[in-house]
Amino acid sequence: MPEPLPEHQAKPRWFDRRDFGAGFGLLSRLPFGGPGRGGPEAMARACWTWPLVGLAVTLPGLALGVLALQLGLPAGWAAALVLMVQAALTGGLHEDGLADTFDGMEGGRSRERRLEIMRDSRIGSFGALALLLVTLARWSALVVLLPLDPWSVLAVAALSRAAMAVLMAALPPARADGLSRGAGQPGGGDALRSGLVALAVAVVFAGNPAALILVTAAVLLALALRARARLGGQTGDILGAAQQLTEAICLGVLAAGLAKADI
Repeated sequence: MPEPLPEHQAKPRWFDRRDFGAGFGLLSRLPFGGPGRGGPEAMARACWTWPLVGLAVTLPGLALGVLALQLGLPAGWAAALVLMVQAALTGGLHEDGLADTFDGMEGGRSRERRLEIMRDSRIGSFGALALLLVTLARWSALVVLLPLDPWSVLAVAALSRAAMAVLMAALPPARADGLSRGAGQPGGGDALRSGLVALAVAVVFAGNPAALILVTAAVLLALALRARARLGGQTGDILGAAQQLTEAICLGVLAAGLAKADI
């Protein structure tokens, strides 16, 4: 079992501009800071900025997708542009976590072997299938959303990053080292702040986000139970999988709502 988690919690502060450097540096390639600024306690505390990072890495691709539609390109092309820009601005961080999670949790026979597989940079059958199918699900939903309600995608971008903060606070790190361990464990107040920021964004861009919140909670519960049983906790890969799965299913819920409204 991993060693007891060292105390990384700083005195709670509702706003610290240094959190932006830690948050953006950890989850994006945008030039707004670095993941090591302020040490592990800063990275854990900065989880309240993660929904805002989600906005920042999604908005450019979304704007490009909307422009592509205005220029007459097919919705499929526009949706692909959104996904490409997102991946470029995050360095494929969450997609990599999704693939590693499915390779490890579904391919290993013991906890140690699962963690070993997740650390391997090579992708296996489970990871490839998960990456393909989840990306296809996101793309399919975007094809529906971009022509009708593109800005609701920003609500999902924020909620899926808050999901990572909640899961990180709820489960201990599964390893004695690694990204998740080094970033520290957010406290309940930090996760709550992340959720409140995401909720505010969701209300602005999605109106009533009740369905999205319920779906996010369901995904988190299922993934948390699975990670606890198979790994004993969470890793950075598990957090990436949480973001990708939450985003795919929430986008699907939004697309289904639009399709139902058109009937």
